[in-house]
Amino acid sequence: MNRIRVMTIFGTRPEAIKMAPLALELSRRPQIDALCCVTAQHRQMLDSVLDIFRLVPDFDLNIMEPRQTLSTITSKCLLGMEEVLEQARPDLVLVHGDTSTTFAGALAAFYHRVPVGHVEAGLLTYDKYSPYPEEMNRRMVSAIADLHFCPTPSNRDNLAREGIEQGVFLTGNTVIDALQTTVVKDFHFSEGVLNDLDYVNRKVILVTCHRRENYGTPMAHIMTALRRVADAFPDVELVYPVHLSPVVQEAAHQYLDGHPRIHLIAPLAVDEMHNLMARCHLVMTDSGGLQEEAPALGKPVLVLRRETERPEAVAASTVKLAGVEEEDIFSMARGLLTDPGAYAAMAHAVNPYGDGLACRRIADAIEWKFGLREEPPAPFGGA
Repeated sequence: MNRIRVMTIFGTRPEAIKMAPLALELSRRPQIDALCCVTAQHRQMLDSVLDIFRLVPDFDLNIMEPRQTLSTITSKCLLGMEEVLEQARPDLVLVHGDTSTTFAGALAAFYHRVPVGHVEAGLLTYDKYSPYPEEMNRRMVSAIADLHFCPTPSNRDNLAREGIEQGVFLTGNTVIDALQTTVVKDFHFSEGVLNDLDYVNRKVILVTCHRRENYGTPMAHIMTALRRVADAFPDVELVYPVHLSPVVQEAAHQYLDGHPRIHLIAPLAVDEMHNLMARCHLVMTDSGGLQEEAPALGKPVLVLRRETERPEAVAASTVKLAGVEEEDIFSMARGLLTDPGAYAAMAHAVNPYGDGLACRRIADAIEWKFGLREEPPAPFGGA
């Protein structure tokens, strides 16, 4: 039996959440020798995710240093990967998304003439400084990559506009697969109040609000609307893991302190956030990731922003843009809390970001590309 050696490379917490389930899927394939290399671009936050998935890297560059710059991250990754690639000699390197680790890992593999697979390919804004440096990292990896694993049809279409149509696979997003590991029935929260809430008879609303674009007046409107929701509905409990930003901390405590059914708590680890999301009634957020994750758990999402870079969710009706005006936010929350039909329509909508089988599709595509499987995987959503 022919075997291939596939190495996943990642270095930050968001990458780890989305790559860990893929690394585990590859390790279960008898025709694949799965290797994992972490750069530890974010040391502590990365390690917490590795622990949750019980994933032990084969190589750890441990590059993080105080006040690191983009140049130091990239150069240390490149130099560290030199030795790793010479020692491991993989047949394929997999990188994820758009971090400095992603770019450096792909470039190092290219220097060693090792094929590259890009997980979560095709998310483009066409503005090289927004997001910075992520947009250019992603574009440069797209130019290097031989295999492109796109979460959604619009991501695939973005690559086609760039002239990339070979080696492209529509897979869904691996973050949906991650939920199968992190969400468990008898989960025990480290935050006591989360264990005490009555998730069956109360309507628990998970809130996050931290984006810089909402600083100032928009955040004041959001906070005021949240308090109005708690005041208007006695069966509602708001849980808000407050971001550590001093601006966010000040606004949250100024507007929301002192309410018996508004719980301001510390930021949560990924497994705690996922399990809270699974138990809540509704999500109100300005986060991007929650727009992908919550619909997979059947939770409607109100987006506390004027616009979203995830238009697929709006089109699929798994999320609604509530904006940043107090009356609009309150009105949309009231609608979902009082209209069972409107709530059910969102809760039962098909999540456009995945079905929990993205890792399987990626592994199948790799096996097919290397002649270990007769047929390529069927695309996510049949598109």
